[in-house]
Amino acid sequence: MKNCLITGAAGFIGSYLAAYLAEEGMCVTGTVHHNSRPLVHLSESVELISCDLNDRCQVEQIMQKVTPDFVFHLAAQSNIPRSWKEPGETLQANVLGTVHLLEAVRSANPKAAVIIAGSSAEYGSIRPEELPIKESQPFRPSSPYGASKVAQEMLGYAYFRSYGLRVTSVRPFYISGPAKSDACNEFARQIVKIERGQQDGLKVGNLEAVRDLVDVRDAARALLFVAEKGEPGMAYNLCSGQRHSMREFLDGLISLASVPVKVESDPARMRPADDPVLVGNSSLLRSLGWQPTIHLKQTLVDILDYRRRIESE
Repeated sequence: MKNCLITGAAGFIGSYLAAYLAEEGMCVTGTVHHNSRPLVHLSESVELISCDLNDRCQVEQIMQKVTPDFVFHLAAQSNIPRSWKEPGETLQANVLGTVHLLEAVRSANPKAAVIIAGSSAEYGSIRPEELPIKESQPFRPSSPYGASKVAQEMLGYAYFRSYGLRVTSVRPFYISGPAKSDACNEFARQIVKIERGQQDGLKVGNLEAVRDLVDVRDAARALLFVAEKGEPGMAYNLCSGQRHSMREFLDGLISLASVPVKVESDPARMRPADDPVLVGNSSLLRSLGWQPTIHLKQTLVDILDYRRRIESE
């Protein structure tokens, strides 16, 4: 039985990954921030340990206790607007926490496979001729969060080159599914209120942005694929390679509504800066044998059903 350690196990991707690994018969330990609350689908078989990754001693003690075969590093300050308000805190959480984790692996369990979760935000501003984005695309991060993810990945590569640690990076694009705090779940939340007569219209921001969506359950499978089959020192885009506008996501959800839905533009929901198109090339990840299995429509159905369920509780 493989031992797995997930940092940020109470987060959106982390909780789905923990549940998936447990279903696959692995022994799963997850670190959670002291303010975190695990999502309801997180398996009871997953052991959760409170840990501040900025505390080097805590990280070392956990690594020595778990002695994992796989380490999935997902813990991060991942809110982009917050990274502008708190750039120092974002860098400390994401970069210093990664240093502590890599040092703990090097000291306690240097044979472990370490998967660092980066982000498509590392790529930043993309020109049309650069689409779909390949892993060789230069980094142009447009936020402190994006810069912190570049730093995380480069630290992993440095530990791979200098110490031979089995570090691999994954760059997720738009990962969505039930229970995430994102545009699709916000659309669904408002639809449920309209269905219940609690709201008249659905307020939206920019619907022209184009994204590359992967269901979180497919993303969890991808992370295990990379842990088992990925090449240390490499980075893999976690994406579908398919283009969908936010308007398509909205229209798909509205088509599932039980009542007519009127859409209203809300200037307050417009971001000051929004990358117009973020679509990746998934060839490297697919070469490991992974491919997405959950269709976009099923993701939207599950998001809306989840929101209906929790609103009725």
